Amino acid sequence: MEKLTEPTDLMYQAIVDYPVADNPSAFLAVNSGNSYFTAPGVDGRIAYRQTGRYLVQFGGPFAPVESYSRLLSAFRSFAAAQNRSVVAIQLQRSDAEHYAQHGFTVNQVGASYAVDLRQFSLQGTRFMRLRNKIARAHHAGLVVVEADYAEWATAMRQLDQVWLRSKGEEVKPLEFLVGEYGGQMQRYRRLFVGTLGGELAGYISYSPVFGSRPGWMHDLSRRIPGKLPGIMEAINKTAIKTFTGEGIDWLHFGFTPFTGLDPAHELPGHSAAFGQLVRLLWEYGEAVYPAKTQLAYKEKWAQHLVLPEYVAFDGPADLPGFVHVFRACGAL
Repeated sequence: MEKLTEPTDLMYQAIVDYPVADNPSAFLAVNSGNSYFTAPGVDGRIAYRQTGRYLVQFGGPFAPVESYSRLLSAFRSFAAAQNRSVVAIQLQRSDAEHYAQHGFTVNQVGASYAVDLRQFSLQGTRFMRLRNKIARAHHAGLVVVEADYAEWATAMRQLDQVWLRSKGEEVKPLEFLVGEYGGQMQRYRRLFVGTLGGELAGYISYSPVFGSRPGWMHDLSRRIPGKLPGIMEAINKTAIKTFTGEGIDWLHFGFTPFTGLDPAHELPGHSAAFGQLVRLLWEYGEAVYPAKTQLAYKEKWAQHLVLPEYVAFDGPADLPGFVHVFRACGAL
């Protein structure tokens, strides 16, 4: 068996071994730029980024049940020794309950979405517009295949630049809470590309999902700006057909902040004022994060599962702490 020595490899192994919270976005913990916390004699690892006086934690501890609370306590002590505070993002419900028990202020901050491929079909009037968009893309010459990253890496980077410029001069690529490609973790991802006349028109990178709903997550995606509809939809349909043929049960669409908000999801001790802020960001926060655009795309696929996701503050809900979550993402 290969001996794991690199921090990212060890983090990946923790994700595989300890899916205690069933986080469909867990693979993002191995993004480049993350730091990893461990404690002597305690199994498991924590992924985080330092921004200002905050340690922005991704998900909960990836640890066995018996080590979960000890690792979280050690991480809080690690932050306090640096005069920093912990703010954790993309906690699942079981994480959220643990954090509330440890004295964190925990609020729902959005939701993640998934399709059960065992039930999925694009038949029926509900999907007529989606089928038509996909058909128009193929009629225009779009060809979709699963691809080798090495063959398309340069074209993907070029497409990224074109896509970013179309969003405005000041727009930077998001990170931390979104996927990436390349690097040592690329071997675990899958890539589907769409081409027009042999040139790259769009791509979707899929990352692995573990736990009780294993499968793939529709992760980083880009397309050429323009009027041709259906590029992303056609790529995703091809991926779905491939995954279904392999017996994959779940396609996850990941986390979208400010969506799926429901008072029934909140935990005792949550901040009503922070909850109101999140609802305002859903209405007016597109400049911070394009939540409405993301949700519209996800809803096209008639999600079977919507899971609440949470943010936790070590102490009262803290607006500067929440701002630093988005600074860690490169959104601010």
